[in-house]
Amino acid sequence: MGKKILIYNSGGGLGDAIQLFPLILTLQNHFATSEFYYQDSLGAKYFSNELKDYNIKIKNLNLNLKHFGFRWWHFFKAKSEFLKLKLDIDKFDLIIDIQSKIRNTLILKKLPNNHFYSSTFNYFFCSIKKKYSDYENVNQRTISNLEKFYGTTINRINYNLELLNDKFIKESIKLLPGKNYIGLSITHGNPYRKKHWPINKFVELAVKLEKKGKKPIFFVEKSNNEIINKIKSIIPNAFFPEHASELASPALVTALASRLEKAISIDNGVMHMISLAQIPMLVLFGPTKPEKFAPNQKNINIIDSKKLYNTKDISKITVEDILKHVF
Repeated sequence: MGKKILIYNSGGGLGDAIQLFPLILTLQNHFATSEFYYQDSLGAKYFSNELKDYNIKIKNLNLNLKHFGFRWWHFFKAKSEFLKLKLDIDKFDLIIDIQSKIRNTLILKKLPNNHFYSSTFNYFFCSIKKKYSDYENVNQRTISNLEKFYGTTINRINYNLELLNDKFIKESIKLLPGKNYIGLSITHGNPYRKKHWPINKFVELAVKLEKKGKKPIFFVEKSNNEIINKIKSIIPNAFFPEHASELASPALVTALASRLEKAISIDNGVMHMISLAQIPMLVLFGPTKPEKFAPNQKNINIIDSKKLYNTKDISKITVEDILKHVF
């Protein structure tokens, strides 16, 4: 009989879930007969809604506790709310806690389990004590430490575009039939972190890319009218491929990425969607840590204002800083 495994992610964003695809696929490959559950802080049902087109087979736990782990009173309600779900689970065989806040970990640990893995407080809460690794990247750290946890080797599995429905691949070819496309992802959804690179610099970059024979395309949500209009006022023929399709889905972004020569992005959810296509990327970082949030792949260049200019102000990165990595 397979194990019941829960993965807890305190981040509630779409990008936070996509970032874990390699971890989920790797563990599903290793624990092939196991049943996997996912819980984030928002109780979002991403894997059955917004991310369903990626065909990642994992169940949303759906605890009825909003901002799960971020309220101390959840400590007294976590177990009872779990039992209300009436799942065919007495205990999880393994709970994987991929965050490191003590409050969240203490609350999560109230869910019935046989084994518990967490990096919190220098791995104090792990049910099996080992000398664990402290990689910044969550996928690398978790897989490496679960190898130690179980005393085994776990083969890494990346997302494969063959998991996408063929309609997304066909649509991407229709929208981007040629070559020399450079994708630009320029906005983010977290209002608390100033991760934007100035729009005028992205536009200047796009103009210079065009002059060099490249075809810049923009990944911007339709609702961002102000940004879209500003770009079109300077680049009248600017192309926003998602806007020309009825297949509105993160999976389409990934399929479109497979048609790109390279992508240039800030630290955002689209960055993670693009990274699944395993194409060359340039990613700009300012206030956030690339070691923690950047896709863990070989063909990626990190442009970090903290290293280049000793500041978290991402706007200090110049267009020339980027162009030297494109040509």
